[in-house]
Amino acid sequence: MQSDSAPTLLNTSEIDASASLGSHKDRDARVDRAGLRANMFVTSWSGGKGSCLALDRAKQAGLEPVGLFTMFCEGGERSLFHGLTHAVMRAQAEALGLRLFTNNTSESDYEVVFVDAWREFRLRGISTGVFGNVAFDEQRAWADRVCQASDMRALHPLWHEPSRALIEEFLNKGYRATVVAVRADVLDRAFLGRSLDLELLDEFQALGVDACGDRGEYHTIVTDGPLFHSPLHLAQGEAMRHEDKWLLEVTPVA
Repeated sequence: MQSDSAPTLLNTSEIDASASLGSHKDRDARVDRAGLRANMFVTSWSGGKGSCLALDRAKQAGLEPVGLFTMFCEGGERSLFHGLTHAVMRAQAEALGLRLFTNNTSESDYEVVFVDAWREFRLRGISTGVFGNVAFDEQRAWADRVCQASDMRALHPLWHEPSRALIEEFLNKGYRATVVAVRADVLDRAFLGRSLDLELLDEFQALGVDACGDRGEYHTIVTDGPLFHSPLHLAQGEAMRHEDKWLLEVTPVA
């Protein structure tokens, strides 16, 4: 697992990353002594609206984020699913004041690589993983399975809530997001670069698109909101076709 700033996850001599130091119960006792109990979590992070609202709700519940975890394609050029570059994801994490942890993987090895990374988090005393799943049982079952394999608790703050209500909450809180990917068989590439707002939600509804894009109809990158220390400024480039998606090239602007 990589971190852009290459830190240790928990900067304390009382917590050792070695699996040979005893049971998770023993390690949790050391975490208690360090004052870093199980309220610490890592977020499965896409950079988009769902994972951001899940992060927000987890913090509102009194939990403390250790960082963001994003999976990139095998060559490491872009994040899986959203197609965002390392430079964009780093800039977003910096704007949020959080560490970004990444791993590269092929789709066939995705689960194995994910579990390996989360076991490393667990060995450092982090016991909760936060996910932005909303509607599909198979997505929740996958998250629950990888967390169980990592001896972590899976938290789903958005689970089974109405899609439109979630996006309206996201917008009402003051978050801002831009559409950076659409499914080519569902939405025209003209939607790329649009700001997520109520007008766009109405357009999606008329087209039969889920407000959260939970079937992968569209993806966003969040650029501002209550959790941000400063806005993320992005320059928009060309639209690119990648397999079944249209992706918008975006680059961070200082």
